[in-house]
Amino acid sequence: MNHTYVIIMAGGVGTRFWPFSRTNNPKQFHDVLGTGKSLLQQTAERFEGICPKDHIYIVTSTEYQKLVKEQLPYLSDDQILCEPVRRNTAPCIAYAAYKIARQDPEANMVVAPADHIILKEDEFRTTIRTALDATARQDILVTLGIQPSRPDTGYGYIQYIPDSDNEGSKKVKTFTEKPHLELAQQFLESGEFVWNAGIFVWNVQAIKKAFETYMPETAEIFAEGNDWYFTEKEESFIHKAYSLCKNISIDNGIMEKAGNVYVVLSDFGWSDLGTWKSLYEVSEKDTNENVTDGTHMLYNTSNSIIKTPKGKLVVISGLEGFIVAEYDGVLMICPKDEEQKVKEFVADAKNHGVHFV
Repeated sequence: MNHTYVIIMAGGVGTRFWPFSRTNNPKQFHDVLGTGKSLLQQTAERFEGICPKDHIYIVTSTEYQKLVKEQLPYLSDDQILCEPVRRNTAPCIAYAAYKIARQDPEANMVVAPADHIILKEDEFRTTIRTALDATARQDILVTLGIQPSRPDTGYGYIQYIPDSDNEGSKKVKTFTEKPHLELAQQFLESGEFVWNAGIFVWNVQAIKKAFETYMPETAEIFAEGNDWYFTEKEESFIHKAYSLCKNISIDNGIMEKAGNVYVVLSDFGWSDLGTWKSLYEVSEKDTNENVTDGTHMLYNTSNSIIKTPKGKLVVISGLEGFIVAEYDGVLMICPKDEEQKVKEFVADAKNHGVHFV
């Protein structure tokens, strides 16, 4: 029997990708790269050969259940775990772990976000199999660490012990969340740090033990659902459970505290695709270093990302280093280096009662 399961986290709103990412249709459901498939569909396909389709579980918001079903029609209702409210990654992982453990106590799990880009998919599968081999035999918590190419301040960093090999993984020493530039440069120079990809591998007993040790209240909440998982009473149980859950990430709740955390050093063309700039960096560029999607006439324009509806001709002259993005009634024009202001734009739009968020 195949004991491998994949949990894809697809409940986020992705505010920094506005105006494409909206509350009612976030970025994971969009064909951001122009491939004909959404990020969620690409993520699910990435695990072909890793586990059977009936072992893929999606954790998402109740409001996105229909979108998930439309994009991945082979999923049963039991494979779509609907969160009534957003409570960050720890509760959503606990929900999936306790539900799957009810069905298969020997489950070996991969947990991955729905909105990341992996350019070298064969390399990715090899890395995942290395981690799964290790977690099948040991009660360890494995995270994937990406070899950093620059001192990026937007990522979390993992420090590992270089000479601590354990079946292709290395013992984790520290986690640091989004350091300032000077510290990020020091991390790079030391050679002992990797980016935290937010992709995890463990067996279900190991993660349950970790919840019991470091987040006992959460463990208790979801253990109480053992009689209700895979029944018609699961939904009402989960509504009650989530009303009791703290809003906390798996990193803060468990990974930063546990002593059995390992990292598999990885290089498979990863981006968390958190921002317009990160999409620009991973996309193919024309001779003027522009990334374009739509119908455009460009003059004296370079180093920009322009994503507009295909049925509309957009004429641009004299832009250097800009984001031009139009979707569903909203046009945003913003310098690429000021992309952190996108969250401000969304907040201001909400404050003005604008419904385009």
